[in-house]
Amino acid sequence: MQTTVKKSLIALLFGGLGIGITEFVMMGLLEEIAGDLAIDIPTAGHLIAAYAVGVVIGAPLLVVIAGKYPPKRILIGLMVLFTIFNAFTAFAPSYTSLLISRVLAGLPHGAFFGVGSVVASRLAQPGKEAQAISIMFAGLTIANLIGVPLGTYIGHHFIWRYSFAIVVLVGIITLLSLKFWMPDLPVKQAGSVKTQLRFFKRREAWLIVGMIAIGTGGLFSWYSYISPLMTKVAGFSESSMTYILMLAGLGMFVGNLVGGRLADLVSPARASVMLLMVMAVALVAQQYLSVYPIPSLVMTFILGGVAFALSAPIQMLMINTAKGSEMLAASVSQASFNIGNALGAFLGGLPIAMGYGYTSPEWVGAAMAAFGALFALAFIVRQARQNRIQPVALPHTHRVVAEVTEGEPEPVC
Repeated sequence: MQTTVKKSLIALLFGGLGIGITEFVMMGLLEEIAGDLAIDIPTAGHLIAAYAVGVVIGAPLLVVIAGKYPPKRILIGLMVLFTIFNAFTAFAPSYTSLLISRVLAGLPHGAFFGVGSVVASRLAQPGKEAQAISIMFAGLTIANLIGVPLGTYIGHHFIWRYSFAIVVLVGIITLLSLKFWMPDLPVKQAGSVKTQLRFFKRREAWLIVGMIAIGTGGLFSWYSYISPLMTKVAGFSESSMTYILMLAGLGMFVGNLVGGRLADLVSPARASVMLLMVMAVALVAQQYLSVYPIPSLVMTFILGGVAFALSAPIQMLMINTAKGSEMLAASVSQASFNIGNALGAFLGGLPIAMGYGYTSPEWVGAAMAAFGALFALAFIVRQARQNRIQPVALPHTHRVVAEVTEGEPEPVC
């Protein structure tokens, strides 16, 4: 049984690897794509936003549509879509077709991680659910450590379309892994769409969404502008950025595994508060240390680690809170991550445009991480309050005795 569980988690890891490459490699290929399609770089940048739009739309939509099918069948179906749409990207003849293909490629992203998170938690040993989820998200960190730098290198030295051919290859490997390694889990969530959506009437749901969208925006406020920060402030050459990004990816890999253990140890909500506060402090530290090459590299590793340490705790928090609609809630958390991506990049760029320099996004990121921690604290306080006022149900016979004896004097023994 242990071998089956281990292989099934590796299958999910392969899926995370493919998704991570296709999401992040585009940032390193904008110049090549712009030159090939005869567009400017800002226009090519819309391809990044198009993918995020696909994630936000597809995450809840595909889970709701496929929610009554067995998890293995859902995961295979999502990976089929992912592989086909990335093949469209590799062969897209024009900017318009490429833009459409990026929206389509983003559709399965959040749904895969949402369903995969629930599956990983069901396959895990009791008390190790977050660690199992972190194995799936390790695919994202390996993508940032190896896949994205490799895809960027191939795009720079050969043809950018080959980078997405690699994504298609990883998609095929994931499909085979899911087919042969993923056990046939029974359908656990059989509620109607109306029942699943009822979760979002609860305030706790929106506290978690706010925590993710605002708090993780702190990461993207820093990461979106890491290149000018390290080259124009810390003094590194542009050719060294590949290695700096690999260092950040190494931090993400380590942090992701640490975050899973932390969530299982202290609870997902408390782990989220701790990590968001550490992120805020680390971003402030990077603002001051970025003028020094070695300390800026150390902070790059730390920030990558802290940022991805949040992945498993946040997914576990959403799953634990959304009883009866776990897959939908977990997929929405992925959509929230992409909202954080857009918010962080946009808000972090404002002070740069206003002339405050390339270290200014760190202040924006620190503020966003701190606000995210406040959302997490509000969630903990609300949960504690509800637990205190939760009525204790007495057995029927006890209630009858209580009603009969109420107001009568105690018998004297």
